[in-house]
Amino acid sequence: MSLSSPAPAAHDADQPRERWFVHRPKVYAADVHGRFRRLKWLALAVLLGVYYVTPWLRWDRGPGIPDQAVLVDMVGRRAYFFWIEIWPQEVYYLTGLLIIGAFGIFFATTLLGRIWCGYACPQTVWTDLFMWVERKLEGPRTERIRLDKAPLSARKLGLKASKHAIWLMISLVTGGAWIFYFNDAPTLLREIATGEVSWKVLAFAGLFTATTYFFAGWAREQICIYVCPWRSFQAAMVDEDTYVVTYQDWRGEGRAPLRKTQSWEERTAEGLGDCIDCKLCVHVCPTGTDIRKGQQISCIGCGLCVDACNDVMAQVGRPGDLILFDTRSNQVARADGQAAPVRLLRPRTVIYALIILVVAGAMAISLALRPTLDVSVLRDRAPLYVQQSNGDVQNAYTIKILNKTHEARTYRLSVEGLANADLSVASVDAQSGSSLTLAAEADSVATYRIFVRVPRGAATPGSTDVTVLARDLTSGEIGRHRSVFMAP
Repeated sequence: MSLSSPAPAAHDADQPRERWFVHRPKVYAADVHGRFRRLKWLALAVLLGVYYVTPWLRWDRGPGIPDQAVLVDMVGRRAYFFWIEIWPQEVYYLTGLLIIGAFGIFFATTLLGRIWCGYACPQTVWTDLFMWVERKLEGPRTERIRLDKAPLSARKLGLKASKHAIWLMISLVTGGAWIFYFNDAPTLLREIATGEVSWKVLAFAGLFTATTYFFAGWAREQICIYVCPWRSFQAAMVDEDTYVVTYQDWRGEGRAPLRKTQSWEERTAEGLGDCIDCKLCVHVCPTGTDIRKGQQISCIGCGLCVDACNDVMAQVGRPGDLILFDTRSNQVARADGQAAPVRLLRPRTVIYALIILVVAGAMAISLALRPTLDVSVLRDRAPLYVQQSNGDVQNAYTIKILNKTHEARTYRLSVEGLANADLSVASVDAQSGSSLTLAAEADSVATYRIFVRVPRGAATPGSTDVTVLARDLTSGEIGRHRSVFMAP
């Protein structure tokens, strides 16, 4: 009797293969009318208008200074926002803006769910615009589905080519508008028209064009569901008193299609609810979410399903708001025939609001009180000091005077904490003395190499703390920077 190994199982024919990735069906969002759809159109128009118009706004800052109201001047290393001018040394203002933006979204989400995602996120805004173009060219939802399933024809090729051509044009305008924020808009437009634009500008415009076209035209809801990190954070931001898109299952279930000969009394007697299972709430959703299954990570809180459901309820003669913006606590109370109070003031909303106010207030005070003069000092470390032939000890420093005004200024430079110090400038027409007169051009940084010398016997051995002072001879403002003087 011999033993033999069992025959291998026929996996390909008899058993299904394990799928690593689940195919996501394409979302064909249907058109809808209602108050939330109008609100989305209004948000889209305002946000796109601000985005495209802002680079062309002018703000007079004086001669020799860019007059673009909002400009990030990478060459000049400045950021301009109307009357505010930000220097590289003031990058903490950018940190403050990021903090305000983050906690602003936290605050909005705690109150109204993913209101940012549904109305103000750039991905949502441009995707909405792209889908509108698609509906105008290819027709309603059912026609678009049939068109995609149909074999390639001259009509199909023409519609698809026209759609993608318009998408590319919108993307190009979007990428072009973005680079205007980093260059003087009229000058850059003239360079583009005459073909004198640099390849770097064209490269960035091409990058922004390609990303807009891909994200809004192809990726669409997959960015919101799989890529955007905010979808994961939102669960920690909402609570039972957050207004979110909600399906009233206590009223809508059990769901079933409405028969023509069926009255609502008969439906009620059969245990059926107001939902007639038309699935229009799913068809109008830009992410393909079925809100009747409860809160889901794919819901962006746009409220289009509310408009669709209200329209259906009006047609069948039932009260509206089967789907609505509501809180979880209110839904539980309504199911029991009661009403829950609105609680806008909650610990997390108060904390978020206070953080926003504190950071915004600190930034406003800092901007109002920030000096127009700044001094930085860098002492030479090799050598630490030089002892001259007569015994004097000398240290060398690189001093930068930051003149934030739009006028040339003159400054008196001196050193405190060092007795009998003599200062000199490393230049052909070097001046020397207990103080120096130095100049700085308007809106610029003046750099000087300064030698500080102390007579023999007057220098304290080791390290001596000193303060470098620069006094503006026009305004009297003083800039300070602490350093040390080294001696043997």
